Amino acid sequence: MTYDYKKLQNGSDIRGVALEGVSGEPVNLTPEAVERLAKGFLVWLKNDTGKAPSDLTITVGRDSRLSGEAITEGFVAALKGYGCRIIDCGMASTPAMFMSTVFPEFDADGAVMITASHLPWNRNGMKFFSKRGGLDKGDITDIIVFAESSQILGQLMPCGQAPETEAPALMDVYSAHLRKLIVEGTGSEQPLAGLKICVDAGNGAGGFYASKVLAPLGADVSSSQFLEPDGHFPNHAPNPENKEAMASICEAVMANGCDLGLIFDTDVDRSSAVDENGCEISRNGIVAMAAALIADLYPGTTVVTDSVTSDELHDYLEGKLGLKHLRFKRGYRNVINKSVELNAEGIDSQLAIETSGHAAYGDNYFLDDGAFLATRIVIRTALLAKEGKKISSVIADLAQPAESVEVRLPITAEDFGACADAALAAVEKLAETGSPEAEGVEFTIVSPNYEGIRIAYSGAHEGWFLARKSLHDPIIPINIESRKTGGCDVIRRVLADCLGGIEGLDISKLK
Repeated sequence: MTYDYKKLQNGSDIRGVALEGVSGEPVNLTPEAVERLAKGFLVWLKNDTGKAPSDLTITVGRDSRLSGEAITEGFVAALKGYGCRIIDCGMASTPAMFMSTVFPEFDADGAVMITASHLPWNRNGMKFFSKRGGLDKGDITDIIVFAESSQILGQLMPCGQAPETEAPALMDVYSAHLRKLIVEGTGSEQPLAGLKICVDAGNGAGGFYASKVLAPLGADVSSSQFLEPDGHFPNHAPNPENKEAMASICEAVMANGCDLGLIFDTDVDRSSAVDENGCEISRNGIVAMAAALIADLYPGTTVVTDSVTSDELHDYLEGKLGLKHLRFKRGYRNVINKSVELNAEGIDSQLAIETSGHAAYGDNYFLDDGAFLATRIVIRTALLAKEGKKISSVIADLAQPAESVEVRLPITAEDFGACADAALAAVEKLAETGSPEAEGVEFTIVSPNYEGIRIAYSGAHEGWFLARKSLHDPIIPINIESRKTGGCDVIRRVLADCLGGIEGLDISKLK
């Protein structure tokens, strides 16, 4: 029989349709696919560690998705016959699953998190870890190759089920770890007494942060919302980038007079915040906050971000904080790997962060951990409170563009790669030819640039725009920012004129 799981790869993750119920989306993350991918991971881990399967410890956790329990059971069942020590961690967060390879109570050789991040209720997937961190795109490709090969999987020799072993609850150990960081960071056993903090878990796996981290340290978490795991996600998308989600927590912070709001995605590897005024700290703001929290610890360090960060953020990082800023590519593994690469080259880089809220600190294993970032924000909030200050003061000097917009142009052409290349080539020509749609505006290609075409514009309007290929989908995402009101509309007209002749590119969203 022939197997084809390549469509389940999403960069460094596995993602697919796990449940029926959405028209046009047939299930492809089937029980058989789960079984074979589990065995593929076992082959990969055996090769990576040099250990026999019977000497391996593998932890498995899941978020609140409706299909999570069944997929976990299938994954565990697929491995038990090979003598592995398997620890089912139940409801967990993605960062906690990596930490199961660090905590001595578990000492796992490998870990898997059953999650599809913020995707809709019918989707699910897997994120894999070794003791070195999250697996890369190439590693996932290898796992899929192994899973597709009956010959390779046939080389795994059953040796009987490993004896049952006791293990503490992972999320209790992980929560104690975060509480210890807060106590040490503030120098107090009850550092959050008097602080009102709203946690929004979006009905994902992040509710533990309110009950097991903040409340035991004295915080009033009574205004927190959507802490109960519910894979239907009935209140809002579990996604800090979602406008409705951010509006919801901003409203809750204001209505309840909170000192701080914290919002997580489904599996808690991303987070954003809300200040005491109900203003969101997200996208460029969360990058600025994450950097400001370590600027004194690591002066002059390089912050690696994704490609869509603003000029104002760049000026803040380099001019206000005295750090260095490297814009790289979209994709959380891309920014993390670049930061790790810089350190290997002797260039200090202590933070890799996407505007989506994926933040990985060098002093936290370069693990993108939303709860760790939240913990650093909580520590600073508590320390500021002692001085009579608020969390908004940390990034008060961060300027904002007058306008900011993202437009995603669908590609209908069969060869969407060639269509995307033609579109980017047309955008690049703007720097040479200008545009009749923007009289008095000058265009300059920004260099160095690692993704797509970034163009700065000045004159009658000022700002920048970036056109790039999507990482996974047949679209051209375009980010536009302007320092003057009306500038984004001007650039939309410029791009509509520039791209109007590209066959197979839908530019209706520019009009």
